[in-house]
Amino acid sequence: MSASADVLGTTFRRRVLALSGVIFVVVAALLFAPRPEGMAGWIDVSALPWVNAGINALCGVVLVAGFTAVKTGRIALHRALMTVAMGLSALFLVTYVTYHLFSPGPAHYAGEWRALYLVILLTHVVLAAVVLPAAMNTWARGFTGAVPEHRRLARPTFAAWIYVSVTGVLVTWMAHGG
Repeated sequence: MSASADVLGTTFRRRVLALSGVIFVVVAALLFAPRPEGMAGWIDVSALPWVNAGINALCGVVLVAGFTAVKTGRIALHRALMTVAMGLSALFLVTYVTYHLFSPGPAHYAGEWRALYLVILLTHVVLAAVVLPAAMNTWARGFTGAVPEHRRLARPTFAAWIYVSVTGVLVTWMAHGG
């Protein structure tokens, strides 16, 4: 690897981590800080949890299709599908932030499986925070042709990303009365 390629890699990683940090702070503020007066209920966001669950489910399907494509040697299809997964994740982030900006507060599951819900929610949130920079780095490595680095990152990133997609649907279903 040339010195300039290494500098570009370091710069990119720093930008990804900075962007991930900003997104993490924004999401944490939306979940835990008081909302500005008048924001809650300003627009109807009641359908967004189910829209988000649909985006998560579709992202999971696209991830599995991308995994299948690369395992069968269809690299161009794999690239396209992983780019779609990145786009779906970006769309999810926009709708998730919109929901939490305009909703009265996060929904909570209070049923008999609350302990299980909390374990799933905790692991989902922690891995979602990890998946964001991991997915961006993995995608960029593959897209720019840094295949060895991409392969090294892809296995754990895929496992965490698919878990986040599936548990995102499950958390929505439990918290919003599916």
